[in-house]
Amino acid sequence: MLRPDVIDLRNFYHSSLGQVVRRTIGRKIRLMWPDLENFRVLGIGYATPYLNPFRAEAERVISFMPLEQGVIQWPRDSRSLVSLVDERMLPLPDSSIDRIIWVHGLENTTDVDPTIQEIWRVLTSTGKLMVVVPSRRGLWARTENTPFGYGHPYSDKQLNRLLRDNMFTPGDRQGALYMPPSKWRVNLKLARAWENIGEKWWSHFSGVRIMEAEKQVYALTEQPERKTRRRPVILPAARPVIAGRQSRQLKEKT
Repeated sequence: MLRPDVIDLRNFYHSSLGQVVRRTIGRKIRLMWPDLENFRVLGIGYATPYLNPFRAEAERVISFMPLEQGVIQWPRDSRSLVSLVDERMLPLPDSSIDRIIWVHGLENTTDVDPTIQEIWRVLTSTGKLMVVVPSRRGLWARTENTPFGYGHPYSDKQLNRLLRDNMFTPGDRQGALYMPPSKWRVNLKLARAWENIGEKWWSHFSGVRIMEAEKQVYALTEQPERKTRRRPVILPAARPVIAGRQSRQLKEKT
């Protein structure tokens, strides 16, 4: 599956359109999670544009980026808090994370169920996942001039079923990006107005869907069988790494 690499994602969020997107989605995330004080927060995919606001209040904030995407230094003003990982084998203990934000990830993931099961594993018993995905009904999934035009878009119904099938209880959901995916200056200036109008008149046609889900915990009569896998190679992000080059380096080392 074709997915944007880490340089494409970084450049998008450095653009004027990307900055508007970050503020727009960030407001919705903050509305749904207003206080993460003393929580352990993990971002998966390319979630770093949305993690900065939580660094001052959370106990710990870290980010994992998938091997196929590549990794880039974050944050720029201190030691790196990001690692390159295999999404199907997250290098964390069971029940070690309170909140997970998954952005630019689910729609590009080929092994969806194993990845969600790993997310379930590392969340605490009261842990919650927030997924941000392109909407099937929105304009943003229909053009490749933004990262939201790649991968598999989702409807609320599809996302709800996927999460339930993997032992999550879907909760609050929001839409965002009702503005057209255009860099036109007037469009960017009217972004807040687009959001207000869209939420009122065409709420089902947002560019992205944001859904919160809580981990389900049931008493098990026996432990589920797990396949033995090799541990992932975790690399510190000193500089940008492109997926193709990184994959070759990993093969040479193994």
